[in-house]
Amino acid sequence: MHFVLALLAGDPLNPDPTQSPDPANVFHSPGIVGFLGTFILVIGAVAIIWDMVRRIRRVNYKAQIQERIAAEKAELESATSSDSTAKPAVKPARPAAPPKPKRKSADDK
Repeated sequence: MHFVLALLAGDPLNPDPTQSPDPANVFHSPGIVGFLGTFILVIGAVAIIWDMVRRIRRVNYKAQIQERIAAEKAELESATSSDSTAKPAVKPARPAAPPKPKRKSADDK
């Protein structure tokens, strides 16, 4: 019974403990080391995000280009297959060459 009362009364080895300060009135700050650590962490996160966005944009551009190339190939294949069944390919007529400029003769001087 005395043991239980001793535990309820406080620390039996230190009967007169010093009073601790009020935690609401104590200011704890990480200081300049904590600020610099947080700042470096934020700069690193921004750099990683920037690089990730750049890489994702590059992958999207490559996918768009591959889609365009595939569409152009499909269009070319469909055009050549439909032309080859109808009639043989004929070269389109070339426009006439522009007239040659007239040279001045020795008499025109």
